[in-house]
Amino acid sequence: MAGPSVSSSITVRLRVAARPTAVSELTTAIEQAGGIVTALDVTASGHEQMTADVTCATLGEEHAAQIVATLGSLTGVAVDRVSDRTFLMHLGGKLEITSKVPLRNRDDLSMAYTPGVARVSEAIAAHPEDARRLTIKRNTIAVVTDGTAVLGLGNVGPLAALPVMEGKAVLFKRFADIDAFPIALDTTDVDTIVETVCAIAPVFAGINLEDISAPRCFEVERRLRERLDIPVFHDDQHGTAIVVVAALTNALVVVDKQIEDVRIVLSGAGAAGTAVLKLLLAAGARDVVVADIDGVVHSGRPGLTPQLAWTASVTNPRGVTGTIPDALAGADVFIGVSAPDVITGQDVSTMAADAIVFALANPRPEVDPDDASRYAAVVGTGRSDFANQINNVLAFPGVFRGLLDAQSHRITDVMLLAAARALAEVVRPDELSPTYIVPSVFNPEVTTRVAAAVVATALAMGDDGADTVGNHQI
Repeated sequence: MAGPSVSSSITVRLRVAARPTAVSELTTAIEQAGGIVTALDVTASGHEQMTADVTCATLGEEHAAQIVATLGSLTGVAVDRVSDRTFLMHLGGKLEITSKVPLRNRDDLSMAYTPGVARVSEAIAAHPEDARRLTIKRNTIAVVTDGTAVLGLGNVGPLAALPVMEGKAVLFKRFADIDAFPIALDTTDVDTIVETVCAIAPVFAGINLEDISAPRCFEVERRLRERLDIPVFHDDQHGTAIVVVAALTNALVVVDKQIEDVRIVLSGAGAAGTAVLKLLLAAGARDVVVADIDGVVHSGRPGLTPQLAWTASVTNPRGVTGTIPDALAGADVFIGVSAPDVITGQDVSTMAADAIVFALANPRPEVDPDDASRYAAVVGTGRSDFANQINNVLAFPGVFRGLLDAQSHRITDVMLLAAARALAEVVRPDELSPTYIVPSVFNPEVTTRVAAAVVATALAMGDDGADTVGNHQI
């Protein structure tokens, strides 16, 4: 389904017998083995032998090993060493802490630390709100996980989750200039998670919950929102919801349909699915059928949890039962936030004309995008190697930038919907097409427009946290 990816790219250092055809032999061998050569550098050369570094994209570790074996089998070629470029990027971690102020002499030291710093501490003790202006709290959030629902990996634990949390922090810095710090907790107990986050909260202006499995994530988020005076945002839920609603807004324009008129089938009733459902309803959707591993959620289905009972009460107005393919017949929209291969291209063929399919499971979507494209007018995935990548990175940097700029104490569904609409509007009407319904994550307008929408909504709701810095002039 997907081709070689830079995420599984390698650089191979080779010692090659010098001959006119050496370079073409190497590139041909890699291409015949299914790899894609992205760079070839001759690092040393002599009359008898040259040294070359060949970089190529592969399908994964097994494929990379096959390519290396193929190169090593060529006459006059010896493999010196192999480097996995993704692992090299992570060597030593992806983050560091640097000082924003110089320490050049005694004067600098006296102001940055003792005795001058005591004056700032006393000011904050007298006016706690000044911490937002006089410490890193102003622009810093915590990225908190327990490692129980990491990407497509599941429960890998806090240590294995750490590279992902580091990556999230890198994205916050790159796209919104927010300082984010990864907090990987060695516990899955809800009480302990809540108490720990509350205990460290004074450092931060916001909490981004990440990769915590359902249904515990709902309880963690609810309790933290009740106890903290800073916004708590569960990206797996709300980031996903924002980008899905933005993408659907534009996709519906492409196919000339209205959200209040379409039939939507949502595969997934966990954290992401529930958040997507809530924002779809807030955006005006009226006919949503939700399905999970046990089939369509409806009020007559036995054994519903409280969460599923709520889902049944606000969805499925036509009383649909059965499986996801059953529900898909005649539907206008399929949104998958569940598991790989839950439907087929043939199932998509039973949908209404000009259907929309968002298959967002990663790395393998709910349906092969190529198969879905044979029958649907618009197809989106969570992958970067297909058109219409519906990715959370389009949402969370701008949302938090707006929350921090507004000095907001909370986040609401109204803010989420404003963010979704702002994100959709980044794509101009003359740019909209079946293969371009969401902007690139590198579009500089994404963060600024989403942030502006969040700030405006926060101010309109009277949640601006604006304050002064005691009696001190800044």
